[in-house]
Amino acid sequence: MKKFLKCFVYAFRGIVFCLANERNMRVHLCFTVYMFGYLTVYDFFDVSRTGFAVLFALCALVMSLEAVNTAVERAVDLAAKGEISPLAKVAKDSCAGAVLISAIAAVAAGIAILWQPEAFKAMFEFYKANIPVFILLLVSVAASVVFIFAGPKGIKQFFAKHVK
Repeated sequence: MKKFLKCFVYAFRGIVFCLANERNMRVHLCFTVYMFGYLTVYDFFDVSRTGFAVLFALCALVMSLEAVNTAVERAVDLAAKGEISPLAKVAKDSCAGAVLISAIAAVAAGIAILWQPEAFKAMFEFYKANIPVFILLLVSVAASVVFIFAGPKGIKQFFAKHVK
């Protein structure tokens, strides 16, 4: 049983590595959190259980392929030992292409499922009537942008340097 549980520790370690080191993984995570936050907390969108499952599966696919891409990039870098190789480039580019294809499919499915103009009108009216909640949304978006572009390491370095 202990070996079985260790597998989860290793898997979570890999996820944390990807989030700490891969900007695109942080982008995927933020979009996923916002989308499912809106779908579960608010009732703006009318999404069937099947639509919800499709969105969930596609988000998981995109983030899974991003993790595979990270693993392939690191393995290729290790094998190439600093040398520039046309085959190494093909391996890395192909993996990145797989992530892109899945991300485009996820966005297309998201548009197909969530394109509900009445929901966007309801969101606008909600935020117009609840300015503090809108300000909170803007603050969370700003924090997400910092998380995406600085990453956990950049945020930690900033606070280590500026907060005493």
